[in-house]
Amino acid sequence: MLENSFVMVTIILIINIVYVSFFTIRMILTLKGQRYAAAMISTVEVVIYVVGLGLVLDNLNQIQNLIAYAIGYGLGVLAGMKIEEKLALGYITVNVITKEWDKPFTKLLREKGYGVTSWMAYGMEGDRLAMQILTPRKSESALYKHIKEIDPKAFIIAFEPKTIYGGFWVKSVKKGRLKHEQQTEKEKI
Repeated sequence: MLENSFVMVTIILIINIVYVSFFTIRMILTLKGQRYAAAMISTVEVVIYVVGLGLVLDNLNQIQNLIAYAIGYGLGVLAGMKIEEKLALGYITVNVITKEWDKPFTKLLREKGYGVTSWMAYGMEGDRLAMQILTPRKSESALYKHIKEIDPKAFIIAFEPKTIYGGFWVKSVKKGRLKHEQQTEKEKI
């Protein structure tokens, strides 16, 4: 079976897509501090890597195998990123600055289940409302949608916090208030 050039190229391509997808997910889990899951994935990852690389090295005289390995690597990066996007692990902190300081901005977001800390700020053109909002990454798009509904011109900066302790944010997010809000919104649609 491995004597067939097309079959060999296909196997190498698939092996590398799977390997690099596992590699990407392992790196993300490592960065998120999920040691044991990352270690389990790395065990499978290394077996796939050795098999794939062995196939290429055993048949190094056939350039199509090397090309398949390289293309598989690139496709694996894309696949791993797509998988990570779907998993949406962790939380995101969103800083919002708006001219709409006189609107009940924080109240509207809190009613949706978001933890919002706000303060008055002064920008180049006057008074501003500054807010810091924590949400699971899975709720990130919904949060942006809510912000844009209230103020389409809001200035938004998002980042992933490394460590979160205490406060309303953690309690509310862990209780699943945001999940409940998302399900209610899906039912409306």
